Amino acid sequence: MNDTIKRIDPRRPFTITAAGLRRITLGAIGGGMLDTAAALHGGHREQAKQRRTTAVAERTLLVAAHTDRGALDDHARQTLAAAALIADAHTEVVLLAFGEFNDDAAALGADKLITLPAFDRRGFAPEDELNALAAYVAAFSPAHVFLPDNATGDGDLGRRYAARANASVATHVVEIDAKHVATYAQGGKAFATRALPEVILLGANAVDPKLPFVGAGERVESIGVAASKGAYRDLGIEEIDAAQVALEEADFIVSAGNGVSDVPAFERLARTLGAAIGASRVAVDDGKFTRDKQIGATGKTVDASVYIAFGISGAVQHLQGIKDCRHVIAVNLDASSPIAKRANLTIVADTQETIAALTEAASAARGSKGTGAALLNTKPVAEGALA
Repeated sequence: MNDTIKRIDPRRPFTITAAGLRRITLGAIGGGMLDTAAALHGGHREQAKQRRTTAVAERTLLVAAHTDRGALDDHARQTLAAAALIADAHTEVVLLAFGEFNDDAAALGADKLITLPAFDRRGFAPEDELNALAAYVAAFSPAHVFLPDNATGDGDLGRRYAARANASVATHVVEIDAKHVATYAQGGKAFATRALPEVILLGANAVDPKLPFVGAGERVESIGVAASKGAYRDLGIEEIDAAQVALEEADFIVSAGNGVSDVPAFERLARTLGAAIGASRVAVDDGKFTRDKQIGATGKTVDASVYIAFGISGAVQHLQGIKDCRHVIAVNLDASSPIAKRANLTIVADTQETIAALTEAASAARGSKGTGAALLNTKPVAEGALA
């Protein structure tokens, strides 16, 4: 045996890509106790990001957004990143989170965090939310107020505030820097620019949310805001059969491919989880599912928060249909399949056995919480109905 041949270190450092994939750092070797400890715990010790600024704040940028199950969605993260990227050394970025917030505010670029857990994204209290936003604008006197321009409450709140305060506003912003914002005009045929207004409603995917720095992440006590006696009555959330939810609107989807042989068992799992049902083109072509369930370039494009793919290899057409999904979980016997490269988590296991195990676990969890456990796929009932 030739002792001069160097053995490859199985614990050599690796990095995690933006897509959540593990990539070996070519040419790198573990060195020192810290690197060895990091490798033993499953990863390469990343360089800690520096604080964006430690200077005394002389002005403020306020970002307001609703949370979704304790976290900001991608659009809200992009909006917070936009404020952090244009902030100078003497500017602090304040995040006003409507709803529970369990995320890392500093990593997202916020210097200060204020949470308003009483305002849930599933509820409808436009006047109280407007009063709360106005109160914090008065408290911090921000140079600019940022909100995601979405259809789930933030865009409406931003427009309401701009109208009440008679503030300058830019909507559907697709480009921003420290001096100007820009948006499409004339049906996308022209590009309109202007100086930064008081209220900025940022369009989706205008900014990369990955930041090279962190904020201070300081939690700030909320101030009391009196509830209004508005003309609106929230009738709450009506739980509906997930099968009735259009795939384009579903927040939780389980999808079947050619690897799913027991369709009734798969459908039972979907009902137990409260998830909408999707399918690959191959499964649809085989007659297992109707054409309206097909996901991909030649079917439906979805943007669910959670997408679980059972027995789907991941042809490029299918991957195009799930490119906007936030969390993708793949269940497949082939760990090298294309879907595994897209997935945030890959379970290398038999599809039918996994479906059975998940159904059993979900049924037990629902049983322990009672039959009234809320489904992920729900819809509001008569929002804003007059009392």
